[in-house]
Amino acid sequence: MNNTSTKTETSTALRKLVRYHERRSTAEVQIEYADQGIGPVICILPSLARSGRDYDVVASLLQEQGFRVIRPEPRGVGQSHGPMEELSIHDFAEDVAAVLDHENTGPILVVGHAWGSQPARMLAADRPDLIRGVVMAAASAGKMPPGSTEKPYSRLRDAIDGSSDFSLSEEQRMDCLRRAFFAPGHDPRVWLDGWSAATHEAQSHARITTPVDEYFSAGSQVPILDLQAEHDAVVIPNVMKAYLGDRVTVQVIRNAGHAMAPEQPHAMAEAIAAFARRVYSSQLKA
Repeated sequence: MNNTSTKTETSTALRKLVRYHERRSTAEVQIEYADQGIGPVICILPSLARSGRDYDVVASLLQEQGFRVIRPEPRGVGQSHGPMEELSIHDFAEDVAAVLDHENTGPILVVGHAWGSQPARMLAADRPDLIRGVVMAAASAGKMPPGSTEKPYSRLRDAIDGSSDFSLSEEQRMDCLRRAFFAPGHDPRVWLDGWSAATHEAQSHARITTPVDEYFSAGSQVPILDLQAEHDAVVIPNVMKAYLGDRVTVQVIRNAGHAMAPEQPHAMAEAIAAFARRVYSSQLKA
């Protein structure tokens, strides 16, 4: 594996690269990631078709609280690239594992925002040696409450997909962003940019074709924080705890929608940090 580092716009984050060969095809993959801080590691995986740069403020706040924050970019974003056809959630999890293995982090806390919770949970299932806890931030479970006839991941699908559709007018995209991602009264303009169409297509294919039971429970042991947004119009709340019981802790971020990070970065960081301290403390005592 090769590695290079350069400064980012933020004063403390380094941009790094790792290269590795996929297990399934031996094709070379390159993953760019941000790395900042010193201390217990928190890895943040971004929402559908978006960049880890969405969490610049959250990462800085976590760093201030004594954590090291690693943010891999998904394939198709920044300098991350590799095969984009017929990918599964396993492939996206493998990309994250390559970063963590390269940095020799040992088991860490992984935060998956929205779509990012799928590779986060898959990583816990595929590589339990790397994960000691999972935060699902504004994340759909992938299953429905018992008795529901609604299809998982189906709410506001038109608005989610329309938000990144540059063939639509800005006004149409703003409406999509407002309906799917932002709480009432919040300006969605901050997310007009920052989308990758190629990543959107690859991640959507992975979500549709990967059996949910392969990642749903994040393995069988690690604790899970179900970090919900008060005004999330996409996520059906409280599904994880109904299936997994005491492994799941539920917390609600007030005055936030599905985007969460640009709306309430301080509250998001505080919740993640508190859970991280709990997870790392319990592991040290074990």
